Amino acid sequence: MSAAALEALLAQARACTHCADLPLGPRPVLRARVSARLLIIGQAPGTRVHASGVPWDDRSGDRLRQWLDLDRDTFYDESRIAIIPTGLCYPGTAPRGGDLPPRPDCAPLWHPRLLAALPHIVLTLLVGSHAQAFHLKERRAATLTDTVRAWREYGPGLLPLPHPSWRTGHWEKQNPWFAAELLPEARQRVRAALSF
Repeated sequence: MSAAALEALLAQARACTHCADLPLGPRPVLRARVSARLLIIGQAPGTRVHASGVPWDDRSGDRLRQWLDLDRDTFYDESRIAIIPTGLCYPGTAPRGGDLPPRPDCAPLWHPRLLAALPHIVLTLLVGSHAQAFHLKERRAATLTDTVRAWREYGPGLLPLPHPSWRTGHWEKQNPWFAAELLPEARQRVRAALSF
């Protein structure tokens, strides 16, 4: 797909009103260029990202950038890094607090076309259980922990990560292999993907 065709597709995605009944209304938040080599697939925008229109523009994004050892300028360089959430819009608040999961009809509607338009992706980070469920399907393990722990089984082009919310701090303490083994590997793969 050409750069112009991807831009047209991104414009269609950003204008999507498929989920017009969302509590804050639809506001798809994504970014990409045809030249991107790293793809970050998260869950769905939160309220702050919905307001700013900038993906990962919150504390979770700060933590993700720290995990990957990326500064903001590099992270937001669309020519190198594409960012497409599983649900393009903020899904609303769950009854017990926190955000609802991504709408189940969003990824099937947009991901096949968007990913097909990114021919140079060499590494895809699947951040959070919803991204892993959609893209790994039956290859996903029974739990997020098991899926992330099995990161070696997904080959060099896919890397599952937990969602970098404040809740993950406790998870990291319970799973010291994440910082000791997976984060150094993730940083190395990200550097390799961006070295072109």
